[in-house]
Amino acid sequence: MEIDFSTIKVIGFDADDTLWVNETYFREAEERFAELLDGYETKNKIDQELFKMEMQNLERYGYGIKAFVLSMIESAMELSNHKVSNVVLSKILDIGKEMLEQPVVLLEGVETVLQKLQSKYRLIVLTKGDLLDQERKLERSGLKKYFHHVEVLSDKKEENYKDLLDHLQIKTSEFLMLGNSLKSDVLPIIKIGASAVHIPFHTTWQHEMVSEEEETNEYITLNKIEDVLTFLKD
Repeated sequence: MEIDFSTIKVIGFDADDTLWVNETYFREAEERFAELLDGYETKNKIDQELFKMEMQNLERYGYGIKAFVLSMIESAMELSNHKVSNVVLSKILDIGKEMLEQPVVLLEGVETVLQKLQSKYRLIVLTKGDLLDQERKLERSGLKKYFHHVEVLSDKKEENYKDLLDHLQIKTSEFLMLGNSLKSDVLPIIKIGASAVHIPFHTTWQHEMVSEEEETNEYITLNKIEDVLTFLKD
């Protein structure tokens, strides 16, 4: 498809796995959780039940590490038929605390891109998850100075984006979104008439995956975030 971003004035950046590493820590936590529960079920079964619990709890707890920890605790109780020890539950809480304390590791090229674009474009962060955790990560990242606005959304659906762009008085024709998730960062944006760029991360949460039928040819996929500079004037 022909790419023309000449009308773009505002660029939105997803945070987790677009600006910095995130999903890797969840995969590592799942491995540790499976090891703690291996006396009750197989790893495959534990993984399946944890994901199922996360999906059941999305409406109640939302996204983020704290919601993930609550789902691990509930899963541990169900998988063990409520026989799981306090020691194991304590270790699950420790997993969550360690996740919250992980260093913020920027992805390659991120700060270069922000430095080059900040003078011409209005840059904003559009992420979802736990408010306190996302604010903490942004502060630790050292990137806050590049952004005109930061928004932590409860979800990233069409109506969420519409409401936010209206609130910020941003025209869809002037908005570009960059993110690693087709489901959250790209497809809803395309559907409201704005532009999007997909920058895949090496691992994707199962909930963020989409079927081939859902994909379109109305966005571009780049190997790394710096490639977007080819299409934008700094």
